Amino acid sequence: MSDSPDPLVPGNHYTETMPVEAKVVGQGGFNSGCVMAPLLALAFVGVLVCGGIAVGIMLPAVQVAREAARRMSCSNNMKQIGLALHNYHSVYDQLPPAYTVDENGNKLHSWRVLILPFMEQASLYQKIDLSKPWDAPENTLVASTAVSAYACPSKVGDPLMTSYVAVVDPSGMFEGAIPTGFGQVTDGLANTILFVETEHQNEVHWMSPEDIDLQTLLELAEDDSHQGGGHVVLGDGAVKFITNSIDVGLLKALATKDGSEVIQ
Repeated sequence: MSDSPDPLVPGNHYTETMPVEAKVVGQGGFNSGCVMAPLLALAFVGVLVCGGIAVGIMLPAVQVAREAARRMSCSNNMKQIGLALHNYHSVYDQLPPAYTVDENGNKLHSWRVLILPFMEQASLYQKIDLSKPWDAPENTLVASTAVSAYACPSKVGDPLMTSYVAVVDPSGMFEGAIPTGFGQVTDGLANTILFVETEHQNEVHWMSPEDIDLQTLLELAEDDSHQGGGHVVLGDGAVKFITNSIDVGLLKALATKDGSEVIQ
């Protein structure tokens, strides 16, 4: 048992109280309030200043953390889309065309529509009239439905718009209305771009049969979607973050499926 005095036992900490004589401060007396008021004011100002400095230091760090989280979420979206494209290829032994066309060659729907069953959106896909244009009255209900995986969290705006687009070019993975397959990629899937994240001005409705061409891709080296660059998905499904400083020649080589370029 401890030998320390018990504060609850009378006598252990007893101090005899003495009567205190009250004093009234007159004109010549010392008034502590006159001194404490300025001190409290200074202390309050000091707290405000220190708090402002702390907020100024923490705010950029918070913004960086939020952007990192958005970048990760964007990467996950693109990984899901890449997996859907691979599953589509496994079933049909080819990639979807960049867009479908009618008998007159008019564009109808995007590849993003064709992979919906592989994006856990089979019920939405079944509501689409593929024989009509994406923006026809028959497809209004679906066209007004947002698919969360097609929306980059770093882009603020219409959730029906997407920044995930293919590079439509005869030398690329998407040639237009003509489907291609992984067997045509002689440069190697890990060295060939499957689709990319574009900047805000090139966003399209997720159902729209519109993407970007090779020249627009090369201009994306100046994109700042994620403070320094943007994502691409390669043919093997890997998601890579390409910085604005990438060499244009290297970016062009990555966009071709059979250019025989040496990627270093």
